[in-house]
Amino acid sequence: MKKLAIILALAALLASCAAPQVATTEIETEEKAMTLKIGGEAVAVEWENNESVRALKALCPLEIEMRMYGGFEQVGSIGERIARSDEETVTSPGDIVLYSGNQIVIFYGSNEWAYTRLGHITGKTAAELTELLGKGDVTIALE
Repeated sequence: MKKLAIILALAALLASCAAPQVATTEIETEEKAMTLKIGGEAVAVEWENNESVRALKALCPLEIEMRMYGGFEQVGSIGERIARSDEETVTSPGDIVLYSGNQIVIFYGSNEWAYTRLGHITGKTAAELTELLGKGDVTIALE
């Protein structure tokens, strides 16, 4: 009986030494989300989970001079080519896409073309997006 008690005590001691320690504070493992500012105003964006968004984030921080085009979008060069996977798509106000692998496009109207989807601005109506993007060229910041 003494041997059994000693073996159980040793087993308990060894088990407690080998057991992983549980941290008392949670460690944040998620990467910080990329943020978008249009003319200095932060806007909420739901970013796509794709290689193009990861490549764009790797270039941050970026400041991009956008120009109005077609009366429904703002277009600006990101300065280099990144991964793309263009698909024929119909855009809507708030869509953010990659065009030709080196230009970011933000829509306040609609268009149909082959783009790589990057994200979508949330929390803004079409009228608010037109007010923000449709009055002239803007500068955007990606951080």
